[in-house]
Amino acid sequence: MPKYNLKFDLTPNDMDLIENALRFAAANASDEPRIDAKSANELLGRLHNQKSFYRPKGPYISG
Repeated sequence: MPKYNLKFDLTPNDMDLIENALRFAAANASDEPRIDAKSANELLGRLHNQKSFYRPKGPYISG
């Protein structure tokens, strides 16, 4: 489960809503000329890069 950057005044549910709206906008960009799919995807990338993902401190053995 990703851990969100605490510098934002947004909850994880807010971030999820924003990401889903951006994905929807990028997928339907051809229907709405005001929406640029490239800029929506770039913003999604910037949001993704600010997340802190869980990494185990010790060695991880799968399987």
